[in-house]
This record gives sequence, structure tokens and C-alpha cells, in this order.
Amino acid sequence: MSELRIEITTSRTAEWTCVSRAASYLERDSHYESGDYVALELVPGLLKPFLYIGLVRRLFARFGAPRGIYEYVIARTKLIDAAFQEALAEGFDQVLIMGAGFDSRALRFGADAPGTHIFELDVPITQQAKIGQYAKRGLSIPPNFTCIPIDFDKESLPEKLMASGFRRGLRSLFIMEGLVMYLQPESVDATFGVIQEFAGPGSRVVFDTVHGSVLRRENRYYGERDIVKSVTGADEQWHFAIDEGEVEEFLAVHGLRLVDLKDAAALEHAYFREPDGQIVGRVNGTHCLVTAEY
Repeated sequence: MSELRIEITTSRTAEWTCVSRAASYLERDSHYESGDYVALELVPGLLKPFLYIGLVRRLFARFGAPRGIYEYVIARTKLIDAAFQEALAEGFDQVLIMGAGFDSRALRFGADAPGTHIFELDVPITQQAKIGQYAKRGLSIPPNFTCIPIDFDKESLPEKLMASGFRRGLRSLFIMEGLVMYLQPESVDATFGVIQEFAGPGSRVVFDTVHGSVLRRENRYYGERDIVKSVTGADEQWHFAIDEGEVEEFLAVHGLRLVDLKDAAALEHAYFREPDGQIVGRVNGTHCLVTAEY
């Protein structure tokens, strides 16, 4: 259904995120270390030995991506990991990861909460590639995990969700990581409409977005010029953004209440701050992370 279409980020973006998580898993500095051990299993065999070399990881962080994006991916991974684990601990009925890419949270955390059903929604080619790698590397898939392949041009998102066992009215966590900025505004509205249709009381949504001024090329943030050049050059343009100060208004339109909003400064304070207050890692300033609740 074209009005419900979700344009999934390209495999290049998903692969770069996976490599970043794998590199951060090997970091010795606790500010940079994240717990995605599955990502390390998914990177190509020829690349993996190099990630064990600290100098290579530092060069990757500095030159392998726009300034502050490695730090942003680490902070985003930690924040969404925590939101995921919190939902499981609170006994949420189901979790839906939309545009999952190489997300591994179902494997890393799913077995600890068999009462929560975890769903991943993505295009078939991406899901098949990931599941194939799981099988090749002997990674165990928990029984409470379901993949939902979908052709957004031909299939209805609500119908596909229901046919796969995702149920209306249950307390659910919806995750859209590195997704909404790539969608057209009408697709964002349609997607949030579907979420509202299925979400039960107390459901949560976690997503990241970019600031509106970034689409207007105002160059106000650390690393902005670099990241805009990168996504444009890779033909992965951003189409959706929310202006600073307008997040609550956007959420209210879709029946949501803001729980937490973290921009780059807040992410640095939460994840890259020493006890004495020194900031040890700068986060790319173009994004923010939003947690909202019904």
C-alpha cells in the first residue's frame, strides 16, 4: 500500500551501523564500549581481525564516518538497548522493530523474557541475509522471535502485522532506529497512524530523527556539513525532520506523550562524561532520540 510505504534505509547504512557496533563492542573505554556481541559475529571474516586492533578502530571512528557519528551510534545503541530491556523487565506483551536491518536485540535479550513476543519488520532481502548469517554462525534464535517480511508496494502493513501474530491493543514497544529521517513526511504520518492503531495503553515508541534546520542546510551543529555530504553523496537523502521545540507537538498529533528527549549534548552528558564532568566524546549534533508513551 503506497500510503503506508516505509522506505527502509539502504544496506550500506545497515552494514555500516553493524560494523560500528562490532567495533564498539571491542572498545576498552567504557564510554565507547557497547554490548552488541552479535554484530561482531556478522561482520565479514576478512574485516573482523582488523577490528581487534585499537588503532584501526580509532581510525575508523575518525575517518570512517562523518564527525561524531560513531559516538552517536554508540549512544543510540545504549539508549535503545536500555529501553528494550526495560520493556522486557516490565512485562510488555510485544516488541516491534521496524526497518530492523542488522538489529540483534532479539538474540541478545529475547531469551531472558520468553513472555514478550519480539517482531522484526523489514524487506525480505535484508531479513534473509541476516537470518542466513545467524544460521551460518550457529547463533540461536529464541522461540519468541518472529520476522515479518513485507513488500511495501504490494502489501498492507496492518494486514501483514495481524497475519504474523502482532496483536492490537497490547502493551507494546515500537522501535524505529535510523529510519524515520529517510521517509517522506506522508509515510511518517501513515506509519505513526498504524502504530497508534495497534498500540495498547502504556505502549512506548522510541525513534531518532534529525533537526529541521538540517534539511534546510543551516549548518548549525557539530558534524552537520559532513553528514549531509555523506548521505547526499550516497544517494540516501533525508526527507523528514522535526524542528527543535516541536517534538511534543508532533507527538501529540499522534496521541503520544513525550517521556524523554535527548539531543547531542544530553547524549554526551549521559554516555561520554567523566565523573569530573569532562566530555570524552563528541556526538554528531544533527540527531535527537525520542521516547514517547501512549
